[in-house]
Amino acid sequence: MNFWIFMLIMALVIPLIMIGFGSYFVKKAPAKINVIFGYRTNMSMKNQDTWKFAHNYCGKLWQTIGLIMLPLSVSAMFFVAGKEAYDVSIFGCILVIIQLIFLAGPIIPTEKALRKNFNNNGNRKNINYSD
Repeated sequence: MNFWIFMLIMALVIPLIMIGFGSYFVKKAPAKINVIFGYRTNMSMKNQDTWKFAHNYCGKLWQTIGLIMLPLSVSAMFFVAGKEAYDVSIFGCILVIIQLIFLAGPIIPTEKALRKNFNNNGNRKNINYSD
């Protein structure tokens, strides 16, 4: 049972990181564009405007996905409560791999949103609503 509790805690790490950093990025992007911390892609690092936009957009996605994954991860781990340590470890590893996919998944919609709102030089596109 102790190993199951350990694996439950491990299964909650990624959702909690997504919620925590998502909240942080929505409130405040890292002050300076850097290569160490933050949402770092070529497009997001064009200028301060793209940097803030990307962090806000990705942060909202991470918050939402993390809040959905948290109870789902707890529920999923109850399927292996009381099972052998081997079964718990395999199931826990599969769960974490799935979580990692959802951790990286917001890159695609964030990059699409950046390209929709900014040109290749990082300048905001003019949106014409009169059509």
